[in-house]
Amino acid sequence: MATSIDYTSRARKIAYRYPRLSFLGIQVNFWIIAIFLHAFITHMHTAYMGQFQEVTFPLSFKAVILTSVLVGGTLGIVLGTIDLLLIKLGFQKLSFGRMILLRIIIYPIVVLGLLLFIRFFLLDFISAFLATDYSILGNSQVSWHYFFWSLLVYIAFTAVVISFINQMNNMFGPGILIPLLLGRYRRPQEEERFFMFLDLKSSVTHAENLGHLEYSALIRDCFMDLNKVLARNNAAIYQYVGDEAVLTWPVYEATRKQACLSLFFDFEQELIQKSQYYTSHYGSVPTFKAGLHFGLVTAVEVGQIKREIAYHGDAINTAARIQSLCNQYNRSFLVSKPAMTMLAGADSKYKFEYLGEINLKGKTKATELYAISNPASKPQMAK
Repeated sequence: MATSIDYTSRARKIAYRYPRLSFLGIQVNFWIIAIFLHAFITHMHTAYMGQFQEVTFPLSFKAVILTSVLVGGTLGIVLGTIDLLLIKLGFQKLSFGRMILLRIIIYPIVVLGLLLFIRFFLLDFISAFLATDYSILGNSQVSWHYFFWSLLVYIAFTAVVISFINQMNNMFGPGILIPLLLGRYRRPQEEERFFMFLDLKSSVTHAENLGHLEYSALIRDCFMDLNKVLARNNAAIYQYVGDEAVLTWPVYEATRKQACLSLFFDFEQELIQKSQYYTSHYGSVPTFKAGLHFGLVTAVEVGQIKREIAYHGDAINTAARIQSLCNQYNRSFLVSKPAMTMLAGADSKYKFEYLGEINLKGKTKATELYAISNPASKPQMAK
């Protein structure tokens, strides 16, 4: 059984464990590249103009690289920290367009402050540190004027670009965007994965009692709480389908500390802890049921107008069928024998109850089922 960790799993693990550091890392890398492109274009344009008149770029190519790393790294840390602060203050609830507009306003103001600080306080120090003469930027009012406005307009444009990158990264999830851009899934790839279908119990009753608007708000809040437990259980959201969420793990991440089992019970406890909130807003505390299966699937990039990575295979269908049997067996969490075999151990904190064989719809071979419970689960005080 392959246990290697690919780029996606590694990136997701880092993003979940160190979300702020991971976010800042993306910003720093982006701004280093962005500032280098600006400096490189300016450098090459000046070299071209120098063929016709006596114009020389004040920086060597080596200095361009060093300056890009220094300035881009500083911008990445400062602007990334501002983005994190905006998220903490709740500005992520704004529409995507308004967030872009906010960045277009804030970023140039911050850059203006940094440029003025560098010009009047740090220019001599940086020149000595990099052994490069930057005096033309500080001593010539005309040169500073053109440099300032070209960089400011460029920063405003790149603010739009980084907004789209962050949005795409949020849509696809950590570790997916780069493999997608590199075409990893253009050709079908076989992967062994765990799939969990997580569905709201008594969804029809909730919908009838609440109405479609409040019911949608309930689903939104439930999935927001589900997202809170994804990180510590290394899970990825594959799809949201109505009141159902489909989660997936590669083998290594699923079996490590029985993460795919822990997620269900962590989510269950998260809802219990917020019982006061759910009762006051929706009249009851939502509960979920889940089906889990393990098997070989094919991952491939699909679609043209709307593009995504799709998984195909019997493992997905089987997990969905297993989840549909929860009501029949009066159990909240059912798993197949292949999944149980991969997860069970002498040190397991969960109880596996054998339910027997059953013929799932669309399958010729019988499937052995187990119910999973957590003896340590106890109701907690509501938040």
